[in-house]
Amino acid sequence: MNTIVHLWNSLPLVPQMIIKGLAVIGVMFPIGGACSLIERKVSAKMQGRPGPNRAMPFWFAWVPVLGPFLQRLGLFHLMADGAKMFFKEDSLPGHVNKFYFLLAPVVAMIPALTTVTVVPFGAYLGDGGQLVPLVLANLDVGILAVFAVSSLGVYSLILAGWASNSKYPFLGGVRASAQLISYELSMTLSVLPVFLWINAPGGTGSLSFFHVVQAQSGTGLSWDGAWFIFYMPVSAVVFLVSLFAETNRLPFDMAEGEADLVGGFHTEYGSMKWGLFFVAEYSHMMVGSGMFILLFLGGWNPLPWLPLASLVGWLHHVTGWAFTVAPVFVGVLSIAIFLGKVLGFIFGFMVVRWTVPRFRYDQVMKLGWQKLLPLAIGNLIFYALMIAAIQLNLGWPTYLALTAGAIAALAIGLIVPRRQRAL
Repeated sequence: MNTIVHLWNSLPLVPQMIIKGLAVIGVMFPIGGACSLIERKVSAKMQGRPGPNRAMPFWFAWVPVLGPFLQRLGLFHLMADGAKMFFKEDSLPGHVNKFYFLLAPVVAMIPALTTVTVVPFGAYLGDGGQLVPLVLANLDVGILAVFAVSSLGVYSLILAGWASNSKYPFLGGVRASAQLISYELSMTLSVLPVFLWINAPGGTGSLSFFHVVQAQSGTGLSWDGAWFIFYMPVSAVVFLVSLFAETNRLPFDMAEGEADLVGGFHTEYGSMKWGLFFVAEYSHMMVGSGMFILLFLGGWNPLPWLPLASLVGWLHHVTGWAFTVAPVFVGVLSIAIFLGKVLGFIFGFMVVRWTVPRFRYDQVMKLGWQKLLPLAIGNLIFYALMIAAIQLNLGWPTYLALTAGAIAALAIGLIVPRRQRAL
């Protein structure tokens, strides 16, 4: 691994950028297509129907066991859909603003593929036995980079809706902008307690995802071994709900509600331009799932109080095999654990889509501004006071008083909007 890292660092900057870009495209596009197929199979299973199970190329039909299995799995539908996207006639309506109409799908893909570069997806053991993150761009302000770049994705929906010169796509673009602005506030506030917790006063502050995972990598029944979802559950819930809204997934798909907007912002789109919007959506889902796992579910650590390093040491002790502590093996193991969590999380996205009914637009706005935002502010006040009490060693009476004050602030934030509505 060290030889590979040295060889990579010896490459000029431009080849590195080209290789990284091709790697992101080569990974995200196939995974996005596979997610679309999996979602069709999941929805079919939940509704008691077979789903995609008919497509079969003639040159593969003679394979006795593998052919029928892949046919029932629907794998060839993925190939057929991909070929259709590339070769289907790419119509361009005459009433649209052509430049911005063509620009919108490209703008959708840029944030979706860029944010992947700053999200670590594994780790390996370095020279000193310390974990080194596997990430394309190891930024110390990774969370800020994700928030800053991913928020630009709303411009693609606004451009698509406005450039279509049609009322339904335009309404979809307006809804998308209002929804994403509303829930970005709650999402940002929900992660602040995590970084307040891992950054001790007087130390070198960090907004890196890797440091968040390291703060959940302790052993034994200690605070630093528990995942943040256990003692920051409100932050996790607020982040999760905001994530559904930010990715335009049901029950928050106001920008493309078929019942009232035909197809929403992408009504006038077809062929590969239409497909790019949904590849971008699945890319945002994967990045958002990875962020939630890194922040609240221990990243590549397999279990609470069982970090990756302890698992590798246990495997080496039990088996005695030298390759179990090799950087390549540790890296592959960490990637497998992380991707397993991401795929499980995406499966949860799909189950929610086919279980929970769509909200009304006014309900989405009320949930964002009158419920989640006060809850996120009260949660931030609670953890700020708790961390201050722990750092200053104020004792249990003062700590309980601060906690009561934070709970009161949270209750006021949730009750006052109701009274204002009643008046």
